[in-house]
Amino acid sequence: MASLNTRAELDRLLQTRNEHPEKAAEIDAAIHRAFSQTHAVLVLDMSGFSRLTVRYGIIHFLAMMHRLHVIALPLINQHQGKLIKQEADNLFAVFPTVALAVEAAVDLLKTLAAVNTGLPDSLDLFASIGIGYGEVLMVEDSDMYGSEMNLASKLGEDLARSGEILLTEAAFTQIDPVDPASDRWEELEFSVSGLQLMTHKRLWQGSRDRF
Repeated sequence: MASLNTRAELDRLLQTRNEHPEKAAEIDAAIHRAFSQTHAVLVLDMSGFSRLTVRYGIIHFLAMMHRLHVIALPLINQHQGKLIKQEADNLFAVFPTVALAVEAAVDLLKTLAAVNTGLPDSLDLFASIGIGYGEVLMVEDSDMYGSEMNLASKLGEDLARSGEILLTEAAFTQIDPVDPASDRWEELEFSVSGLQLMTHKRLWQGSRDRF
C-alpha cells in the first residue's frame, strides 16, 4: 500500500486548500489524518558554525559535520530514535518518548566531550540541544513541521549554550516526577520575539554526570 504522507500528497492538499478556502477545515482534517504523528523532537545545533567556517573554511566545516553525523547516528538509533534530516549545522531527530530523547542528548554530549580529549582544538566538536514534544506533520520520514519542532529549534539553535540541553514546557511535562533524575532540571524563562518562553535546563551533577 502506497504511503499517504508523501511530499506530493501534501503539496496537492495544500494547493487544493489555497484554491478552495471554503474547504479549509475538511482539508486540514485530511492533512492531519495522513501526516500527524506525536514525537519527542530533538534538535542539535553544532556550536561555532560561523567561527569554524571563517577560520578554517567551508570544507573543514563540512568534514566536522560529517564526523558529527557519524558519531550521532548510532547514539540516536541506540535510544530508539530516528534521524529525520540534517540542515547546515543542525540535526533533527524524533523519539518515542522525551526520556529517550534526553538520554540520547546526554550520551551525545558526553561522547563529544570524550572524543574532544584526544583531538586538537581545531577538530573539537561542541553542541547545544533543544527538545520538544507534541504533534508534528511528518513528510516521508525526511521532513517535519510543527510548533514543538519550531520551539525545539529555537532552544537548540538560539537559546541553549554549548553543552546545554533545554526542554520545552510540553516536553518537561513528560518527565516522570518520581524518576530520580527528575530533579536535575532548572526552570528558565526567556523573552523571544515578544513572547515569554518557559524552558527547563538539564543540570549536570557530580563527576559521573558531567562532561
